[in-house]
Amino acid sequence: MATEIKIKNIPTGYQSIISNGTHSIVGDEPIKVKGTDLGMSPTELVLAGISMCKVATIRNVARRKNIEIGDVDAELSQTVRKNADGTFRTEVNSAIKIEGDITEEQREMLIKEADNCYVTRLVRGDWQFNESSTLATKEELV
Repeated sequence: MATEIKIKNIPTGYQSIISNGTHSIVGDEPIKVKGTDLGMSPTELVLAGISMCKVATIRNVARRKNIEIGDVDAELSQTVRKNADGTFRTEVNSAIKIEGDITEEQREMLIKEADNCYVTRLVRGDWQFNESSTLATKEELV
């Protein structure tokens, strides 16, 4: 099943209501680029998806292997460099803390699983971006 996201951009700043049909969040841009800073920027949302997948993967693997853990915290950062040909090179760094009475071997295994989480593999994979089509207006639907 395809993942679908719907965006409604409103005229204030760059505020966008982002919905998957069940849940909604607000996206925006910082004030320094004429946004209103009421939500995360697009690049922050990408990094948030990666970090959430990493910590969820740790929790999932720990549950499946009956490893008792407490909180799992992650901090991710990205550095973007523009290449001579106009493409971008993005470097993502992460640090993960897993609370609980676990061995160093278990910690290393859980972090290795996190580094190979679904969203990280998705982003590392081959993407094809098709040209955007035009959504029908309300008038056209009547």
